[in-house]
Amino acid sequence: MHIAIAGNIGSGKTTLTKLLSKRYGWKPNFEPVDNNPYLADYYEDMKRWSFNLQIYFLNKRFHDVVEIAQNKETIIQDRTIFEDAKIFAPNLHDKGLMSDRDFANYTDLFDLMISLVKLPDLMIYIRSSIPTLVSHIEKRGRDFEKSIRIDYLQGLNDRYEEWIKGYKGKLIIVDGDNLHFEENPEDFRKVTDQIDAELFGLFPM
Repeated sequence: MHIAIAGNIGSGKTTLTKLLSKRYGWKPNFEPVDNNPYLADYYEDMKRWSFNLQIYFLNKRFHDVVEIAQNKETIIQDRTIFEDAKIFAPNLHDKGLMSDRDFANYTDLFDLMISLVKLPDLMIYIRSSIPTLVSHIEKRGRDFEKSIRIDYLQGLNDRYEEWIKGYKGKLIIVDGDNLHFEENPEDFRKVTDQIDAELFGLFPM
């Protein structure tokens, strides 16, 4: 199976990926952050590096989704190819940080790629408000994230909600503001109960 976790920057995707990987024995696939050759430059000058960064992510995640489709293990993926194309790239284009020409090129490439892949068996969306996202971003203390603007996060949040509203696959929504799944075992159990019900059709005894 292919399980995917979606959510804005700082929503807790990586944390939940690790917890669920351990709980179910699923193989984790993490978002490329530490070794990303464009990310630091992008946060310094979004307009200059937006196209380069989005093409990097699109290429990486297309490779991932092809490998996942060929893998016999259950994979849990931290962020999906759909988020790059439906949320991050359009947000950059709308804010004037990606040109019409680059966005059209990017969209054509995504449309070709997506015609060759299928939706995950389960999408888990972590819905978080801006204060929660900011708190998490500050807590992890990545230098290159210090320049992220509130209006940028809000634009992404708005697009996430629009995307999720029209999502056609199997979906679970996790309350990222009120379920502290990293610190509270009871909150984590609420998440796994949702997953068990969706994947296996019942709640664990």
